[in-house]
Amino acid sequence: MKTGKRIVISGGGTGGHIFPAVSIARALQRIAPDTEILFVGAQGRMEMEKVPASGFKIIGLDIQGFNRKSLLKNWNLPFKLLGSLRKANKILSDFKPHVAVGVGGYASGPLLYAAGNQNIPYIIQEQNSYAGITNKKLSKKANKICVAFENMDKFFPANKILLTGNPIRRESVDIQGKREEALEFFNLSAKRKTILLTGGSLGSLTLNNSAFGAINKIIDRDLQLIWQCGSYYYELFKNKLLQGSEDQIKLFPFLQRMDLAYAAADVIISRAGAGTIAELCVVGKPVVLVPSPNVAEDHQTINARALADKDAAVVVTDDNAQEFLIDVVIELLNNEVHCTDLALNIMRMAIYNADEVIADEVLKLAEQN
Repeated sequence: MKTGKRIVISGGGTGGHIFPAVSIARALQRIAPDTEILFVGAQGRMEMEKVPASGFKIIGLDIQGFNRKSLLKNWNLPFKLLGSLRKANKILSDFKPHVAVGVGGYASGPLLYAAGNQNIPYIIQEQNSYAGITNKKLSKKANKICVAFENMDKFFPANKILLTGNPIRRESVDIQGKREEALEFFNLSAKRKTILLTGGSLGSLTLNNSAFGAINKIIDRDLQLIWQCGSYYYELFKNKLLQGSEDQIKLFPFLQRMDLAYAAADVIISRAGAGTIAELCVVGKPVVLVPSPNVAEDHQTINARALADKDAAVVVTDDNAQEFLIDVVIELLNNEVHCTDLALNIMRMAIYNADEVIADEVLKLAEQN
């Protein structure tokens, strides 16, 4: 398809927002190679590095989120918001997009608000099972709202909703036939069962402490652990690990080859971000989710419950993780029937081509404009 359309994609802050945005951009390029794409992110956030590394141009807004823990730190938020709105209006006036796409994150609000004021059609990609305040307000002028969970009409106008699932990193879920390569890559034993622990792109102190506190249990039960701790925590836990544990404990700041990590895993421990869940559904391995409490509206708990209600995941609360998480995982590894049921049930929830479904909607809207 040839369109020559200009599309602006806004959002970011975490990998859970950035990776779906990049997936949509790549799908647009596959379907219509002459599409011109511009990203808008938040200055100082990881999208300013990750998006250019993926081959796309990005412009940053000087915007921050609302700090719930320290209200005093919000004193300059109104000024940043006004400045971001002015810059967003200029970006749109200069780039003249046919469609704007918002994937969530700090920059998404000002950009889509400005698009609405300039009568530029826009699509919201809501990744979570609980919609945030910004997206609920933006939905009034949105042309389409692409969602990943059912029953989202309690947040958005039903006639605008399209159930698409969340875009995934296709290269990360391409695991078929890679187990042997994965074990060799991570220097793991084929005779041991493997736990994969990932706290997302930024790492999770709760998950890290849970793993570290149970290192002896993992070693004594002849298990092995691929542990993505996040770059912020890497030196701390690297220095804490006992010499001689490297045979069974593989610590990484960030996993560049998620496909091999997924392929090696017998059980996966993860936070419950919507983008991660979308990948886990396609991977089809038994999963133990520990929802982060440090997110708006506690949406990760709601995401996790959507799976647990279908026996597609086991959920351990953040409060209980340090005491019980690894025990739950060990018990699960010893229950092959439950592992099989979890794997089958989570695979039933998989949507592989969400990126292309959303890209098609974007291009359809662009053609109308």
